[in-house]
Amino acid sequence: MSNAVRIHHFAKSGHAHRALVFAKLAGIPHKAVPVDLVAGEHKSPDFLAMNPNGQVPVLEDGEVVVSDSNAIHVYLARTYAPDWMPSDAVGGANVQRWLTLAAGEIAFGACAARLITVFGAPLDPDFAAATAAKALQKLEHRLTRHDWLVGDRPTIADVASYSYTAHAPEGNVSLEPYPHVRAWLARFEALPGFEAMPSTAVGLVVE
Repeated sequence: MSNAVRIHHFAKSGHAHRALVFAKLAGIPHKAVPVDLVAGEHKSPDFLAMNPNGQVPVLEDGEVVVSDSNAIHVYLARTYAPDWMPSDAVGGANVQRWLTLAAGEIAFGACAARLITVFGAPLDPDFAAATAAKALQKLEHRLTRHDWLVGDRPTIADVASYSYTAHAPEGNVSLEPYPHVRAWLARFEALPGFEAMPSTAVGLVVE
């Protein structure tokens, strides 16, 4: 593999932030490669050759190309940061449960709500709010008695669930009813190497 992976990203994309912040937290040498979504760079032939879906993030590691933030987490953990991914079957299964939540109720909840308010996406705000509440209730239930989502240390489950949960208020989704979620966010943000995602964006619909 190469000395530094390349992560193609857009600064205000939560999916891209998840990939970048994991590389930072795990101390994985990497280069952040901005993708100009406003100019349509994510629909260019060169970008579509890496990811036919035309979405960020995309990771390049030598000849290896991985798209989808959850897939990037798994690849980076297995290749460079095994402490962030349990090796036992039960631990791995529990991580997958939270990756599914991140790709499901978090994506269609807090993420969608933020797309509506920040980027003007034509989505259903009531459905997004209801879905976000379901995800937050599941997180709150787990975090009531545990500091992290799987085991006794942070894993890629926490990384995958963090970005859009932290930015849920940008989509008019309050975190006030979820004290243990807020405490978990603070623990995550206190990890060495953490870097926040920009909190605002204006006037862009990302397809």
